[in-house]
Amino acid sequence: MKVAVITDSNSGMTQKQGEEAGIYVVPMPFMMNGETFYEDVSLSRSEFYEKLDSGVDISTSQPSPADILDLWNKILKDFDQIVHIPMSSGLSSACQTALLLAEDYEGKVFVVNNQRISVTLRQSALDAKQMAESGMTGSEIKEKLEATKMESTIYITVDTLEHLKKGGRITPAAAMIGSLLKIKPVLTIQGDKLDAHAKARTMKQARSIMITAIQKDMAERFHDPYGKHTKIAVVHSNNEAAALELKQELKELFPETGEIYVDHLSLSVCCHTGSGALAIACTKNLEL
Repeated sequence: MKVAVITDSNSGMTQKQGEEAGIYVVPMPFMMNGETFYEDVSLSRSEFYEKLDSGVDISTSQPSPADILDLWNKILKDFDQIVHIPMSSGLSSACQTALLLAEDYEGKVFVVNNQRISVTLRQSALDAKQMAESGMTGSEIKEKLEATKMESTIYITVDTLEHLKKGGRITPAAAMIGSLLKIKPVLTIQGDKLDAHAKARTMKQARSIMITAIQKDMAERFHDPYGKHTKIAVVHSNNEAAALELKQELKELFPETGEIYVDHLSLSVCCHTGSGALAIACTKNLEL
């Protein structure tokens, strides 16, 4: 049984990283001034930030059904089954679209709705690949990933509220008040929801709040206070120096964890956070 794994670029996985891992990555589309671009294909990270910081209106969308079907049909020429892992159904309609399309591929395409995004979605794809290589079927992989969907946590802080306002995540009035007070919100993603966690006045305070929240989750939810059985990652939007500094702090707090992964947030997420965002993500190791 040959099982292929697909995710999308919301995972933060680039086309090159996907190729190296043996995972297919669907590039997410962007609209800028009426023109469509694709993440990591026709739009580079540097070009994206240049346009974002200059005030160009950027919006995101989901891959077209035709593009998804073309990819599935191509892959099924060489594989028996597909495990398709899109971003959280609570944050995008891409998952629901894929679930509907898969109804015509019964027994061949298994769409995973495990409510992950960013590096937690990336880890799901890597776990799925490992399970496929161990001989598990598409159905078994889907069942395992969905059964463990709540075994991850993300905390993120942003430097500006402007892009959350543009994306409809907060009201214009809340954005105006927050900007006047120089508030740095700390948001959390638990399952399929993006919720407010706390408010900070500086990025340093926001970082401290995130670390405290992660320590609590690791101890109380994952029962792993030293990180022995949990993967930790730091992701950012054009804020690498702060991300590396945060990584060092986390290594000291969780001495038994493995290498802490550091990377950029996917551009589709950066559309809503703007430059300067910083996040900590933890995913409990999958027991196979």
